[in-house]
Order: sequence, then C-alpha cells, then structure tokens
Amino acid sequence: MKKYLLITILLLSTAFKYDARAIDDGDVFIPISRYMASGDSDKLSVWFADNLQIDVMGNINNCTRNQAKLIMRNFFTNYTPKSFKIMHKSGRPPMNYAVANMDAGGSQFRVIIYVKTVDGRNEILQIKIESQ
Repeated sequence: MKKYLLITILLLSTAFKYDARAIDDGDVFIPISRYMASGDSDKLSVWFADNLQIDVMGNINNCTRNQAKLIMRNFFTNYTPKSFKIMHKSGRPPMNYAVANMDAGGSQFRVIIYVKTVDGRNEILQIKIESQ
C-alpha cells in the first residue's frame, strides 16, 4: 500500500510540474498577453520598466511606469479588449519583441511589445499600438 501511495505521489508531482511549465514555459509574453487581453493595466504595469515608451496610434509618450499605467488604463477604457493574439515573437535575451493582433472596442489593432531582461527581471521597454 505504501509503495502505491509513493508512486501516486511521484506521478502527481511530475504532472503538476509539467502543467506549470506548460502554462508558463518561461515565455514572458504569456502573462503579458493575458493582461493585454483582459485590459488589466494594473497587472500589466508590474512588467513596465521604470521609464518606457508608449505609442498609442501615433501619440508617443516617453513616460514613467505610473504614467504608462494611466495611458494604458485610458486606452483600455476607450477600447475594451475582446481578443489579443501574438502572431510573431523574435529576438533573444536580453531583448525580445512580440507582434500581436488585438480586437478592442470594435476596432482592430497591431501591438508591438519590446521586452528587455535586466538583472534577471523582464521589463517592458516599449508598447506600440497601431490601428489597422
């Protein structure tokens, strides 16, 4: 009985480890995509660098994390996201980027996100949102 219990515990722990990797798999764009799709500027802003660039339909702002959070909150208020799908990812550490399509507020957008790894921490350096 103890042997079967031990085997069951080992199998379950392996399964949970596999599921956790399948959800995240070390891809920084998975949680970022989730927050973009849900329009959650608070959780998205955790990924922002101290200073970053936000370009919303040609309105370019070099701003602090808090200013960027407000800009994204305003965008999500005006354009409630319905879907966010990454179409392309490229780069290699320390600099990566992703190109995504977003359906928000009845409009289609192309979103480009640049992420840099600094001291083992991923930070969004730029978000560019273009109307399609």
